[in-house]
Amino acid sequence: MVQSVLSSLTLGYRPLWGRARRLAGIQLYVHEDPGASADMAHLLRSLDEIWSSQAPPLLISPQSRQVLCSLLETAPRGSPWIEVRGDWLQQDEGIYALVQKAHARGLMMVWGGALADVPDADMARCFASSLLSLPSEGAAGMANTVRAGAPDRAAEKEKESAPGFFAAQPLQLLGGQMYEGLQSLELARACLDAHEAGAIAGWPVADTMQAYRLQQPQPSRDALFRLMKAIDKEQPLDVMEQILGSDPVLAYRFMLYTNSAALGLRRGVDSLRRGLVMLGLGTLERWLADQLPHACTEQDLIPLRTQIVMRARLAELLIEAGISLELQREVYLCSLFSQLDLLLHEPVANILRRTPLNERIFDGIVSRSGPYAAVLQMSQALEGADAAPIRHLREQEQWQAEDLNRLLLRMLSELKLGMPQSAS
Repeated sequence: MVQSVLSSLTLGYRPLWGRARRLAGIQLYVHEDPGASADMAHLLRSLDEIWSSQAPPLLISPQSRQVLCSLLETAPRGSPWIEVRGDWLQQDEGIYALVQKAHARGLMMVWGGALADVPDADMARCFASSLLSLPSEGAAGMANTVRAGAPDRAAEKEKESAPGFFAAQPLQLLGGQMYEGLQSLELARACLDAHEAGAIAGWPVADTMQAYRLQQPQPSRDALFRLMKAIDKEQPLDVMEQILGSDPVLAYRFMLYTNSAALGLRRGVDSLRRGLVMLGLGTLERWLADQLPHACTEQDLIPLRTQIVMRARLAELLIEAGISLELQREVYLCSLFSQLDLLLHEPVANILRRTPLNERIFDGIVSRSGPYAAVLQMSQALEGADAAPIRHLREQEQWQAEDLNRLLLRMLSELKLGMPQSAS
């Protein structure tokens, strides 16, 4: 039996966010495992088989020169976009030759590096876009301009005087630039709104939470509308449960409501599905209508909510195969609630104590122990470019590389462009 290429790779991912703050693509990090020599043509065929036509576009980011060169040599036209690191390109003329050949056969590539180091016009023509990191001083200038609300002409003048501006001119020929490593919410807004970035790789979570720390957390209006629409259309219970679980704040509020003294239910509700069954659709619809006047419409919170749901979907898949559907739902809820502290602005232990969730969920989130702890850790580790924690957990928990990679790719391929509207 031919060994799968997925058994010799370590994969990770990062979401790409568009101007509407919704999922615009997926960046897939590809590491070769030590001592392995992976067949990149086989990887591309595997991705073609796994990837859904409705899934977000894929950007492959090789984490070694060997993987990059193999992809550039073998990837046919129509393959996922491939990132080419600018420092490797400058240091190795062989990589530039491969880039030129790949461009000639129609491969779509993305130049990756600092804004100040963008390639000259001749080299830039080989790339469909760029994934840029901004100089700290230039980034501060752009963010300050937006924060101060400067007039357009003043903003343009400050932009032109910022370090790296003239070096960035060739990028105007490429169009659709992407930016990464942004720690400021104002800077993310500037890149997406004022400078029409193609996408933001990752999201400034800490700064976003700081910006909204004084706002009362509310369920998203989009999730409320989708659930009310599902009730009107008499959708199956599975669909309603999925929509309810697509917003962590809505799911938590629902758990609080179903366990409130006002309802007087005889037994505690410890799952979304049980709550739906015991509540009844009429009561649920009235409760949803009560939430609407105060619903959240902040676009900048969409990436965080969506990424929490993505992590929960991955955790649900990572739990041991053959486990009951009820326990899979429990793992999903465990992961979904594991980052509620970010949205509700208080310690997660306090948040969880208000609901009758079982000890497995509490231990996994708060104590980082119990049967769900490793799943939560792995679903988090897979969100980055660092292969070390993924490999450590893989060895510790005896996950097979191929199984883990297939589950990750399955979760990503089941996503839909522009989540969360299309989740239902």
